[in-house]
Amino acid sequence: MSSTDPIDALLSAHGLRRTGAARLVLGWLLAHPGTSYTHAQLQAALQDASAADGQAPDEGGGTLDRVTLYRLIDRLTQVGLLLCRVDANRVRRYQAMPASVQAMPHFECQSCHRDQPLQATLQGNALDLEVAAQNALLALKALGYQGLSLDLAVRGVCADCAGAASGAPGAEPGP
Repeated sequence: MSSTDPIDALLSAHGLRRTGAARLVLGWLLAHPGTSYTHAQLQAALQDASAADGQAPDEGGGTLDRVTLYRLIDRLTQVGLLLCRVDANRVRRYQAMPASVQAMPHFECQSCHRDQPLQATLQGNALDLEVAAQNALLALKALGYQGLSLDLAVRGVCADCAGAASGAPGAEPGP
């Protein structure tokens, strides 16, 4: 890979080795910025992508073992390249951390357990949320806190699940 590769530059800028595994994981998450993955989901996605490319695990672009992936995700999270959230079921979810974002609002459905970003949904109010997040982080930094990020989780039942429940046999019709 060329030394001007943006993924290599990010890894180097954060003091990480530019290994094939690090490039694979960070590249995948950066290519899917609005999606958060559990460890198992990320491992499956990387395996599926490798199979679709016709690569064997030993060709450098293939699958990672479970422990290597855990360690790599942990390092990428520690240096701020990934955001780690723990959902209502205490499951860790990871996604690429946009450099300009201070708050990552998302919705967790308590029925289907989908995790959906809310930035597009909150379009008009996203700037207010970003300003509030920046103010909160600045106040904490002034108190000596370091390496901060803010996670805003909204939990409930998504529109798809709510619609399915209201159309289910025996469901009470709405007003």
